[in-house]
Amino acid sequence: MLAILSDLHMNDGTTGQLLPPGTIDLACERLCDLAWRASWRADGCYRPIDRIDLVLLGDVLDIMSSRRWLASPCRPWDDHQSPAVIDCTTGIVEEILRRNVDCIRTLRSLATEATVSLPPATAAGQPVLEAEEMPVSVCTHYMVGNRDWPLHVKGTQYDLIRHKITHHLGLVTSYNKPFPHEAMECEQLQEALKAHRIMARHGDIYDPLCFADDRDGASLGDVIAIELIARFLQHVENELGDQMADATWSALCEIDQIRPMLLVPAYMESILERTATAAIRNRIKRMWDYMVEQMLHMEVVRRLTSTSSIDMVDGLAAALKFTRRDSHNWIGRTMKFVAELRGATSCSYAPHALAEADFRNRRARHIVYGHTHQHEIIPLDASHADGYVLNQTYFNAGSCRRGYQPTQMMAGNHELSSCDTFSLLCFYQGDERYGRTHETWCGTLAPMMIDMAATEMASGPATMTSAPAAAPIRAPQFAGNMRSNMARSY
Repeated sequence: MLAILSDLHMNDGTTGQLLPPGTIDLACERLCDLAWRASWRADGCYRPIDRIDLVLLGDVLDIMSSRRWLASPCRPWDDHQSPAVIDCTTGIVEEILRRNVDCIRTLRSLATEATVSLPPATAAGQPVLEAEEMPVSVCTHYMVGNRDWPLHVKGTQYDLIRHKITHHLGLVTSYNKPFPHEAMECEQLQEALKAHRIMARHGDIYDPLCFADDRDGASLGDVIAIELIARFLQHVENELGDQMADATWSALCEIDQIRPMLLVPAYMESILERTATAAIRNRIKRMWDYMVEQMLHMEVVRRLTSTSSIDMVDGLAAALKFTRRDSHNWIGRTMKFVAELRGATSCSYAPHALAEADFRNRRARHIVYGHTHQHEIIPLDASHADGYVLNQTYFNAGSCRRGYQPTQMMAGNHELSSCDTFSLLCFYQGDERYGRTHETWCGTLAPMMIDMAATEMASGPATMTSAPAAAPIRAPQFAGNMRSNMARSY
């Protein structure tokens, strides 16, 4: 049995919300239940599985979104081996591990504390429910994406960073070499995927904003995350923290969760109209546009856009600046630009799956990506030969964060609707799960009514004496401690 989680985006709390501990509790609860179900075989007998491979499919630790880069003399696109870059990366990783200690402790318990266990079987293939349960080995693999790519950089100092992560998360991934970005970079991971006929990657290579031909290098997405989003939030908090309503600040703190990132100003347009006075609204928009302009004139942006066949700088300006807003359909125009960057007609990555070598030669039954935060299951092909059918399917592993989607009606009003999401993919081999090949769990839950009330327009100017806290938007449904509910019913 093999399970995949993607895009957890555990951060250091300086930009965006922390991952609620209950998210990982829920994943553990699902794994316990799925291990039980996988132990029932195609012949109807119960034979407990003895191993689960858990693949963390990139963007697990969000190193790029930290405001700590702003206080550092360096940036991730500088020399990777410089002491300043290494020190800043190390500090961010250590703070992520510290701030997300409950999530990380639960992930580690899968490998070290026999969190998943099953009753033994009788000779007749039935569970002995009254007997002591046997632990199921959980092997946790780490693949990197576009927000944690420094873990793919070679060097002894990065080995020390990887060692901390390997220890805290209970990984089987070797720390004395780069964490894999491609499965072929790790023999143990490649064998686990091959046994389940899976081809898996984070998917960032199909996003020109988040990949620049080398996973050991920064991308435009990193520049946007640090020099625009993180810097903008810091500046707004410092300049307007005692003037704007709590609801405005709370909603602005959500911008790091908007995907694709170029939809951030369209999201801000709607929330500012509901929560901010005209004066505050205009000041925030001017701040944002100024920072967009400053970012687009950076040397690193010119370098990263120099090889593009599209006028990337002009496209970014049109998508990001309020002064370039298309009053008819800003979101639609931006999404079209994002698709054009990938040479696609839609935002789905399914067309890329059709081009994978492992799909075309039929070595892979399942093609799995992450990155987009949008859970997908799309049939790719059904091959019929000698009475056997090979169904090949594309999956996107989604995310376990709050997601925002553009509404379909009245697109010119630039509204985005939010839901808390949880997505877990599970794949079986042989006769596991009565001979089934896969199972997916994807749940959404609308924000609590108090969240919606928090975005109502303030009745008057704020009277705070210090920067507002980012608490009014509640944590997702997984925030509660679910460990007491993890006992399995047979």
